[in-house]
Parts: sequence; C-alpha cells; structure tokens
Amino acid sequence: MLESLTARLQKTLKNLRGQGQISERNIRDGLREIRLALLEADVNLQVARSFIERVREKAMGKEVLDSLTPDQHLVKILRDELQALLGGGQAGLDLSGPSPVVMMLVGLQGSGKTSTAAKLALMLKTRSRAPLLVPADVYRPAAIEQLRILGKDNGVPVFNGKGEADPRKISREAMQHARSTGFDTLVVDTAGRLHVDEEMMSEVKDLAEILKPREVLYVADAMTGQDAVNSASAFSQALPLTGIILTKLDGDTRGGAALSIRESTGVPIKLAAVGEKVKDLEVFHPDRMASRIIGMGDVLTLIERAEEAYEGEDTEKVARAMMQGEFTLEDFRDQLRKLKRMGPLASILEMLPGFGALKGASDIDEGALASTEALLNSMTRQERLNPSIINGSRRRRIARGSGTHVQDVNKLLKQFVQMRRMMRSMSKKVPKGAWGALAPPARRGRP
Repeated sequence: MLESLTARLQKTLKNLRGQGQISERNIRDGLREIRLALLEADVNLQVARSFIERVREKAMGKEVLDSLTPDQHLVKILRDELQALLGGGQAGLDLSGPSPVVMMLVGLQGSGKTSTAAKLALMLKTRSRAPLLVPADVYRPAAIEQLRILGKDNGVPVFNGKGEADPRKISREAMQHARSTGFDTLVVDTAGRLHVDEEMMSEVKDLAEILKPREVLYVADAMTGQDAVNSASAFSQALPLTGIILTKLDGDTRGGAALSIRESTGVPIKLAAVGEKVKDLEVFHPDRMASRIIGMGDVLTLIERAEEAYEGEDTEKVARAMMQGEFTLEDFRDQLRKLKRMGPLASILEMLPGFGALKGASDIDEGALASTEALLNSMTRQERLNPSIINGSRRRRIARGSGTHVQDVNKLLKQFVQMRRMMRSMSKKVPKGAWGALAPPARRGRP
C-alpha cells in the first residue's frame, strides 16, 4: 500500500538529513522531489500544488531553518499536512436517529460495493447492531446471489426481494420489513453506475429520497487513482454524500485516490477495506495513514490487530512456554494461525516504523508461511507435541501429505530446535515474575 510514494518520500528526507545544514535551496529541491512523488502516485495536480505550497510556507520559517534538527521539523510538518490532507481527525459512522438507520452504498461498477456492503454489515454486527442487507442491485448478474452467500456465510440476514426487479420497490419493502421485525440498521447495496448516466443517477436519487439514509457512502476503488476522485466529485454534486469507503488499499495502489479524494470532494474517508476477507474493513485513521506514508509505521493499528487475534487467549501462558523452551510445534501452529488472522504478512510488517525503507521489504513470500502450516498440519498431534519421535518414515509421510519434500521437513525441524534453544537461552535473562509483561496489553474499548 502506497509503497512507491513512501519510498520516494523517505529517500528525499534521507537526502535532506545528509546535508550539514539545511538551506532554503535544500528545502526547495526536497519539495520538488516530494511534488514529483505525489504526481507519480496519481495525486490530483491541484491538490499536490496546494499541499506543497502549505508545506513550503511552514518549512521556510525561521524556526525550521535555525533549528538544530531541521529535518525532524520538516518530517513533522509533512506528517501534519498529510494528516490534514487525509481529513484531519477520524470521522465515524453516524448511527443516530430513528430505527432503522440506513447506510446506502453508491459508486461505479466494479468498485466492490457488494462485498463492501457485507463487510460493513459484519462490522456493525460486531458493534451490537442488528443489520439487514438489502440487495438493490438488480442489473448486475448474480449480484443479489453474491450478497445472499456473503450474508449467509457471516450470519447477517439478507432481505428477500422475491424476484422484484424495481430497486425502488425493494427499498420500500425492506424498510417496512425492518420496522416490523426489529432490524435497527439497513445496509443497502445499490447498482454501480456512471455519473454521466442520467437515468441511473435519477434512480439513485429516488432511492435516497425513499430511504432517507443517515449515511450515503461512496465506495471508491483506491487502485483507480484520479478516476475515483473525479467520479466521487460528480456523485457528491448529485447526492448528499456523507462519507467515503476506500477499497483495495491492500493492493498495488499508488495512493492518489486516498490522498486526493478528501480535499477534492470535502467528504471524509470513514472506512477502508484492507483485504479480501469480510472482516477486513477498518475505521480510517488519517493520523495513522500519514505516519505510514512517511515511514513512521502504525503501531496502534498493529496492537489492535494483535488484541483481536489473541482475544480470550492466555497470552501469559504462551509467553512463559516460549521463554522456558517448552514451546511445541503445536503451539507454533496456533501462533501461525493467529498471525494469519491479523492479515497479510506484508501489511503487518508495513506497520513497523522504518520497515518500508528496507531493501526488498515488499517482496514478502506469503507462500512460505502457507508451506510451513501445511507441513505442521500433515503431522499428527503427537508428533507436534514431541518432534523427537519423527523418524525417517514419518518425515517421508509428512512431506507427501503436505506436498513438499523431506528436505523441507528437515529444515523446519532444524529451525524449530534452534529457536527453542535460543528461547531457553533468553529465559535465563528474564527476571522472575516478569512473564506478565510479555503479554499483549488489555483490550481497549472500541469507538
């Protein structure tokens, strides 16, 4: 996510740090590089110009030029301005008002509205809401069936339109059904449409009039760059947009949409889809995204993901087993599964400060983890608890069962022995009674 932009910004800042003393000329040259980096990331030209002008005005100040650490001042200015560009503070969903509260999703074809509707409904369900998915996309083949499958797989009810072909009628009946059955939130999946299609835009305006949604959320594909910004601007003129959901932020995106769409439309980014799974929808935090873009990482989000993955687990017990060398292959497999629940490995490592600056950091082999888990799954529970019993014939069976080679089994067992030996060595340096400090912090309340 935003890898090329982050790399360019970090290179520019590194060059500035290499100067014995930062002058106005150094700052002008650095800002020129930053402007090129923004344009390469497909940021709107006018947005890039105004951003650079704001940074220049603050960076040329006496406080920065006379500072003993001018590069750190510049980093802070960049971070603050990026945060402002992304929307300043966090903008949450508005769930107030009489029940049922309506969330209407709009946008272009192919932006991911249907899957995003399911993600949003699941998120609301985890917040103790009672959501009902409404399939109002009657034009795309299998759109309604896709929503039904997603709803069934994730325990979210989907309104049955009984073959109705008019989205206006579906919306009215869904509203009546929700009122009579106790659903407090409607998540409406509308058909994708081009903003130049007057007939389709007229239809979505009618839906907004019927449903009177509390939130009209524009679903923007972050990989489309300027197209997403231009379309969002057109939709905001036709509809009372209240927020934006960015999808495919985990893809190979240049980031132009994320950095331009807030300033171009005046509508806040409220949520971001960071993966293909239905649970991969997060609240958008402008401050955290700004920190990630300039290579400062996002430790808060990393902690939150870890808390969710380890919820209800005896983390102190696991930490003690690891440090005392009692950690087994069974424990190792459990930890791998929890790591997978936190999201793709590349996205997790991106949150570590400075990781993006490492050479080859983006070339993470996700397949290696899958191969390791396959090897562990091919073992019996007794073998995972006591690896010393794994002889030659067992190794051949494990290799066949996992689709790997005996050499891979040998390598895994050797690495495990080395890891356990290292843990035993470390345990001697840990003060007695310090095991609790190794466990993740207690879960905080969610907004």
